[in-house]
Amino acid sequence: MAERKPNEQHYDESQIQVLEGLEAVRKRPGMYIGSTGPAGLHHLVYEIVDNAIDEALAGYCDRITVDILPGNTIRVEDNGRGIPVGIHPKEGISAATVAYTILHAGGKFGGGGYKVAGGLHGVGASVVNALSSSLDLTVYNGEHIYFQHFYHGGKYDEPLKEIGDTDHTGTVVSFCPDDTIFETIEFQYEVLQDRLREQAFLNAGIRIILTDQRDPQNIISDDFYYEGGIRSFVTHLNKSKTPIHDEPIYLYKEENDCIAEVAFQYNDGFYENIKSFANNIHTIDGGTHETGFKNALTKVFNDYGRRYKLLRDSDANLLGEDVREGITAIISVKLPDCEFEGQTKGKLGNTEARALVDGLVTEGLGTYFEENPAVAKVIFEKATSAQRAREAARRARETARRKSALEAGGLPGKLADCSSKDVSKTEIFIVEGDSAGGSAKSGRDRNTQAILPLWGKMLNVEKARIDKVYTNEKLLPVVAALGCGIGDELDVTKVRYGKVIIMADADVDGSHIRTLLLTFFFRYMRPLIEEGHIYFAQPPLFKVFRGKRVRYAFTPEERDRYAAELAGEGNAKVDIQRYKGLGEMNPEQLWETTMDPENRTIIQVTLEDAQKADETFSMLMGDKVEPRKEFIERNAHFVQNLDV
Repeated sequence: MAERKPNEQHYDESQIQVLEGLEAVRKRPGMYIGSTGPAGLHHLVYEIVDNAIDEALAGYCDRITVDILPGNTIRVEDNGRGIPVGIHPKEGISAATVAYTILHAGGKFGGGGYKVAGGLHGVGASVVNALSSSLDLTVYNGEHIYFQHFYHGGKYDEPLKEIGDTDHTGTVVSFCPDDTIFETIEFQYEVLQDRLREQAFLNAGIRIILTDQRDPQNIISDDFYYEGGIRSFVTHLNKSKTPIHDEPIYLYKEENDCIAEVAFQYNDGFYENIKSFANNIHTIDGGTHETGFKNALTKVFNDYGRRYKLLRDSDANLLGEDVREGITAIISVKLPDCEFEGQTKGKLGNTEARALVDGLVTEGLGTYFEENPAVAKVIFEKATSAQRAREAARRARETARRKSALEAGGLPGKLADCSSKDVSKTEIFIVEGDSAGGSAKSGRDRNTQAILPLWGKMLNVEKARIDKVYTNEKLLPVVAALGCGIGDELDVTKVRYGKVIIMADADVDGSHIRTLLLTFFFRYMRPLIEEGHIYFAQPPLFKVFRGKRVRYAFTPEERDRYAAELAGEGNAKVDIQRYKGLGEMNPEQLWETTMDPENRTIIQVTLEDAQKADETFSMLMGDKVEPRKEFIERNAHFVQNLDV
């Protein structure tokens, strides 16, 4: 054992640091909002909106407006009761100031302010203040208007003060994130759009208005209002699908101050889309309420099948994956005291939620099937079809194994493997086309970089079950090369490469191939995305050169800037080459621009990216024309370089 050397730095009581007020949040923001990247940035908005939603849940608010103002300032206004402004009995300052400057201070800790609330930890307002360069709080309490300005993470020079009279109630919060803390403070309209639409679905009858005012010449706005609640949510998610029964099935139950509601509808696709929420918080990692739903759904199907002889005595029971094929479902519970795992509330832990949802589905769906036998029959037939397909997939998998296609010793013939076996260093480039694959093989680092060329369009997994994957000559080499299995047999610890990099042309066909591959990974190898193994290569669009001076540009803006720089004051002639494909680059260029770890740009794919790509792909490649038409009309003005 190596000898441990004593730490020569002096260590005594003076080294123990106490972070005052909100300094703990500024010191370790990731502990409170997950990250300082785009996800954490948008989380600030969610925290303030959640406070307004809690007012709505309490029955005092039916309108919330969210504005993105110039300079990426966010303004959130609600018509709730207005945050209390009286002097706090313990702190000796306004209760509003307490809520915005002291961690774990709020009306959600059993004091009777809220029966149900999403703000479990009570840190929302104070954390947003801590991570903002400035924040303005305005409160309308039906008699007076109060205002307080905060700066640099919650500091203030003046206490909350009365500035006018009013007969309205509500709260307005305007804040600008601190650009010394966040990687970017550029809010993405689409991200906020998705979240706020979600909140309007989950709270029937509440109007949420989102407006982007950053560009006065192009103000964008959405008005979200859904009387149908989560039933409308299911219809929205299924808009590019073909449902196999007309209306979503809706179940509701209230028990011991707890509420559970479920809405679901089956489509003719092969994949499940289940979203669960607890007190309006999206539990992206599921939890007890989702477990209760899945268990009860499987039980009801099998009980119904046995009772009406749709399953013979010799038939095996349907599995969960069988009864969930093609389902789009929303599970929403509202509890007095939610127990989440983690500060960002990704997974629900309340045991009573499982029993509540289980009982709701067992009783409610059983009754629904009895009262709607035609719908029950068509759904049950889909489940038994999925069961047969699962058996076919098992046989196809066994056949593939016998042919050694999925064994470590049976690597694809087109794979140029690397010599290193250290997964922390190895990477595989899945390259579009044999020509680009040839350049990549010649230009790569043979020690750590493997190359797998693909050719032609691959299987659209959106319209095929897993048994078709095992016989597909385009996808099977990918599965074999990665070596970690597929579907429910996938073992991410066996993946042969630390990075799986999709490298395709920067054109429409390349984008199509990236989306096809990403959809495949999302559907059948999702743990690779969840654990950060999937990446996109970013090949340049232009080569800008003057003599031996060369720049590679990834956007038209970069192209123009480099051209101006190389032209210089003499306005010398600058040559520009537009790359229409990876195959146009020689091995040296491909290495220098796209493969060299020291110089390249690669983008790590997140689960949110994959989810969005999957939804877009389903819409563009699905059978429904109207959603595709709406998408093209909405995005046509973004098109550039149509002639290249």
